[in-house]
Amino acid sequence: MTQPLRIGIAGLGTVGVGVVNLLTENRDLVAARAGRPIDIVAVNAKSRSKDRGADLSAYRWQDDAGEMAAANDIDVVVELIGGADGPAVSLARKTLAGGKGLVTANKAMVAHHGAELAELAEAHGLPLKYEAAVAGGIPVIKALGGGAAANEISSLFGILNGTSNYILSAMESNGAPFAHVLKAAQDLGYAETDPSFDIDGIDAAHKLAILASLAFGTQIAFDQVETRGIREIEAVDIERAAALGYRVRLVGEARLQDSRLLQRVHPVLVPLSHPLAKVTGSLNAVVADGNFVGRLTFEGAGAGAGPTASAVVADIIDIARGEQQPVFGVPAASLRAVSAGDHDAGTGRSYLRAAVADEPGVMADLTAILRDCGVSIESLIQHGQAADGGVFIAMITHETQHRCTAEAARKMTELKAVLSPPMRMDLLD
Repeated sequence: MTQPLRIGIAGLGTVGVGVVNLLTENRDLVAARAGRPIDIVAVNAKSRSKDRGADLSAYRWQDDAGEMAAANDIDVVVELIGGADGPAVSLARKTLAGGKGLVTANKAMVAHHGAELAELAEAHGLPLKYEAAVAGGIPVIKALGGGAAANEISSLFGILNGTSNYILSAMESNGAPFAHVLKAAQDLGYAETDPSFDIDGIDAAHKLAILASLAFGTQIAFDQVETRGIREIEAVDIERAAALGYRVRLVGEARLQDSRLLQRVHPVLVPLSHPLAKVTGSLNAVVADGNFVGRLTFEGAGAGAGPTASAVVADIIDIARGEQQPVFGVPAASLRAVSAGDHDAGTGRSYLRAAVADEPGVMADLTAILRDCGVSIESLIQHGQAADGGVFIAMITHETQHRCTAEAARKMTELKAVLSPPMRMDLLD
């Protein structure tokens, strides 16, 4: 009988327990597809006595996760602790240095330390897998690193954070303010008590930096991702976008600009006819353009115990089969260093929304600013009352340089009649 692949699982949160349950329930199926049994040998978590809804009695309990890296009866360590630094990265280093394969769902760790860990894995001839770190159960890492490997990718973009997408979708459905929908999402467990990583775009930025490295063969550059979340989105923006034929989505996008890499996470207006406009709730989607394969679109559950555990176990199966490839598509030493791209150097259409005092001459002042900045208006809506007593003005511009629209928005804030900083969002055309 073929020797089983023996694994240790560090971290028994939602995903860790999901992996245990999946490997238990689908044991025979997984073994058949892996070509050998996959046995859980040891587990680790902060609390041993916590009821996790799964029977863990058959597995050795390791009080110190680092001991898994040195255990003779473990072949692969599955890191599900989370966090960019601390115990997670310490365990990852010990695992690879100790001659064991590593599977992780930790997007923050990969975004911050991926290059170092890739070099360590490749130096020891070991697998490092991280499918579950990006877009949950969607096999986008395998697709970009394997199925589309023969293509030059010109751009990629997508909805990479389910919590933000759930909030925006709920605001569309019921017209409630952002704060109310966020509170409801927290009550339902869709958003953390501290939702900053999700609603400020940091989680999506981690995932985008990983995808960009894989797609473009560049060094991970999380610190170069321009990041803006959805805190500033108001119900009026959702309403105006719908009236103009759009939906608001938090989108991550990456593309090469000559020798520079543009990476952005920001709220955008998506046409109702665009595939991303149809991605609702907590779903994720990734779109990549290849020079031979054309446009590839991936959509599915981006989080949750089942989808994420499915991606983790898929990586374990790959290791059991002996499948191994460079961590980021090319050897880590070959990843190119690139400078950050400049979004404002590009062109496109934009959405501008401002709350202004309801008095004569305001529109003339606004249009004078737009004229002086070289921005023309394609469509405009003036309707509804702001909380501070003003009125909302929302407009779509014709295509122009982004820096011109940014300058116009900045100058608008200098007008006494403008009651709050204008909201500016790009249109995804």
